[in-house]
Amino acid sequence: MNIQSTHKTVKPPGTVIEKKEFSTHHISRETATGSSIFSPPSSDEKATDSESTQITVGKALVQILEDAGVSYAFGISGGGIGPLWAALNSSNIELMHFRHESGAAFAAIETYFTTGRPVVVFTTTGPGITNVLTGILAARGEGAKVILLSATTPAGNRGRGACQETSSHTMPFSGIFTSEPLFNYASIVETGEELPEVSRRLAQGLAQPGGFVAHISVPTKVQTAPLATQLPTATAFSQSVPTVTEEAIAECAKLLSEESFGIWVGFGARHAAQEIQELAQKTGAAVMTSPRAKGIFPEHHPQYVGVTGFSGHESVLKYMYEQLPQRLLVLGTRLGEPSSFWSPVMVPANGFIHVDIDPKVPGSAYPLAPTLSIHSEIKVFLKALLQHLPERLNWSANSILPRPEGYTNIPRDNGLVRPNILMDAIQRVIVENSDAVVMAEAGNSFAWATNLLRFSQPNRYRISTGVGAMGHAATGVVGAALGRQGKAVAIVGDGAMLMNNEISTAVRFEIPSVWIVLNDGRYNMCAQGMALQGFKGVDTEIPMTDFAMLARAMGGEGIRVYKESDLEAALATAMASPVPFVVDVIIEPNQPAPIGGRIKSLISQGAKQ
Repeated sequence: MNIQSTHKTVKPPGTVIEKKEFSTHHISRETATGSSIFSPPSSDEKATDSESTQITVGKALVQILEDAGVSYAFGISGGGIGPLWAALNSSNIELMHFRHESGAAFAAIETYFTTGRPVVVFTTTGPGITNVLTGILAARGEGAKVILLSATTPAGNRGRGACQETSSHTMPFSGIFTSEPLFNYASIVETGEELPEVSRRLAQGLAQPGGFVAHISVPTKVQTAPLATQLPTATAFSQSVPTVTEEAIAECAKLLSEESFGIWVGFGARHAAQEIQELAQKTGAAVMTSPRAKGIFPEHHPQYVGVTGFSGHESVLKYMYEQLPQRLLVLGTRLGEPSSFWSPVMVPANGFIHVDIDPKVPGSAYPLAPTLSIHSEIKVFLKALLQHLPERLNWSANSILPRPEGYTNIPRDNGLVRPNILMDAIQRVIVENSDAVVMAEAGNSFAWATNLLRFSQPNRYRISTGVGAMGHAATGVVGAALGRQGKAVAIVGDGAMLMNNEISTAVRFEIPSVWIVLNDGRYNMCAQGMALQGFKGVDTEIPMTDFAMLARAMGGEGIRVYKESDLEAALATAMASPVPFVVDVIIEPNQPAPIGGRIKSLISQGAKQ
């Protein structure tokens, strides 16, 4: 894939990049720690040819980000962020100019998950900041490492009606420019003297396990101010992984040896796929996954009973009703509404052994259920547990576990394309015959894909269940394809595609993302959901849009599919295309999506006629 850039060549993740010097006299580097020392110029060393050679606060901040491992920055320019944007543009960080700030943030999330490296999002003052907040909320919920850079109005102009004024006079500061609940760390840099603390806090946060979302806002005037302080060599922070005591491991092994148990896998266990399989093989335990954890445990495995929660499988409920285990070992999931609907059916007699990297998670979804809380990184816990368990338990050896329901779908020659037939085609062409990352958008796209697609490898399926913002997949697919330097596919609805997409950005940077649009001329999850709740006559229609034509208008390519018999050829063309590609599928709108569990949960919360 050829990523266009006006100033440099893309380096794959992990490549050692020769850092650019802002000034040979004013910067030295400690290569052993990867951090930098910035020394302000002495009176006889000041640049005389151009102010651009000065070490400014903005340039110093960008160098801090480079040293922290940032490879990509996504965002939108503007007057307030101009100097900092220029500093990013002249650095070794790849600068990607997007069309909307929330799309930039969604793309940053997915780039993080494909590269494992922190990603920057940049915005200008005023609406730039407010536009990005939904994407930042998703970054926090998904557990990504994202740093937001923004501009604020200089102190002397605050309260005076500045253009796009960003100050306490115009917007709430608490939670946006302060730490928690949205940001793990947030700061307004009023002077260059604050950069050493900013550097330390960023390094510390990025080294911690799990996600980290920060906001560094710099007034425009400060961005161009000469750096008048020295940045000390940053402390080298190593990742401290939470580990469990030998006594706790022994207790878990004792309980699991004495009782039948099942394994409930969440997205937080995505780095422990091998250990989960070893545990399942050793014990014979049934395995279920949250929607975000699809593929961490192979879905073709005979011990896999299905996806829980939103658009999950009836086989999970059958297992819990008919072969109720005495305990569930929960690995890296909050057990929140999208994963469990807080159903009492999912609580076994002796409750949970709940392992999570966040000590606040166990017990939060089911506060009345017996819970042995284990604060540990999942992989570390499982390695220790496997050493303590007897050679073979096989609690389920004499039982035939229920399996996710299969369907016999026969394509037809007439009529609109049925969503289940489309999923069959995606399974054959994309899931089984490529290594592409597949994303599904909030709405019926999520429901059909989660319920019907089958993955055998971890980290190939991405959805957002916590925030569940429309437009996450439609824009995040660009970041996923960029980060992995290969194909990424988004399954999206027409409503989400109209709300927020970055086809134009993918064309600009030659990122061959693929969009598969379920085009039914309505917000169909809303239409079907409202009907199931008993609400009549609500307006969910959208004027039909030709998304293939839209893609071509932006410089990409597209195909419109009207018949089921044309699906596989269209998908194969999209996957072979070197340019961004949209497959616009005209969908039968009346086929009920597998959203019954979600509707029951809403009704239980009072959402009914």
